[in-house]
Amino acid sequence: MNNFKEKAMHIVFAISACISILAVVLICVFLFANGIPAIAEIGAGNFLGGKVWKPSNDTFGIFPMIIGSLYVTAGAIIIGVPIGILTAVFMAKFCPKGIYKVVKPAIELLAGIPSVVYGFFGLMVIVPLIRKLFGGSGTSMLAASIVLGIMILPTIIGVSESAIRAVPESYYEGSLGLGASHERSVFFAVLPAAKSGILAGVILGIGRAVGETMAVVMVAGNQAVLPEKLTQGVRTMTANIVLEMGYAADLHREALIATAVVLFVFILLINLTFSVIKRKTSNV
Repeated sequence: MNNFKEKAMHIVFAISACISILAVVLICVFLFANGIPAIAEIGAGNFLGGKVWKPSNDTFGIFPMIIGSLYVTAGAIIIGVPIGILTAVFMAKFCPKGIYKVVKPAIELLAGIPSVVYGFFGLMVIVPLIRKLFGGSGTSMLAASIVLGIMILPTIIGVSESAIRAVPESYYEGSLGLGASHERSVFFAVLPAAKSGILAGVILGIGRAVGETMAVVMVAGNQAVLPEKLTQGVRTMTANIVLEMGYAADLHREALIATAVVLFVFILLINLTFSVIKRKTSNV
């Protein structure tokens, strides 16, 4: 009976894995089958390097959207990653139990807040603040970076804290035994040992920042031009797809699908980079 249950569960797990793989394959087939012909028709150079996006004139250049996505993601990393890692260190090694019982549920609650709520918060709080401090409309690359930096915090904190707690206590105790202080033991013995897991949290956070749409649409300004300063509006690739897919047709629609192909490749490159870095760090 136990053998039957074990074999049945193996079959269930195998089917689940196959379904996951099949879903990824179907998505890839759909994107590339519809996007690659559009890129070929427009011209890869004109599509990826073009600075003008005017569907009414059959001009489809997504270079401003690519740069906008990179800038906004980089801003979110600069804001979110240091805060997230330091918060994880505090919660794992410095936080009193009484405070932990309050902070941990609060961070978990942040992870469950819908992106449209983050966008609304950015529109009502961050955008007016930027408008007051720097002038302009307030909807800008800076506003989008701040909102995304806040949004990726729960992911980075959760994964990084788990990675830090997974480090054997002997690392910390051995460092203390050699005369290091509590702080030095945490930052120079425990943290380097957890770097693989922390890096995984950072990559997951970056993935969420790259793929986020609704919050960015609400606070970024959605201007399909190359940004020259932090307070200028930008349009990301995800925002471009969402804003125009509802009424797009023919080549316009195919160009938006091709934009999704570029975004997919972008995410794939991030994951491959993470795999390479993880392999190198594990061999050190």
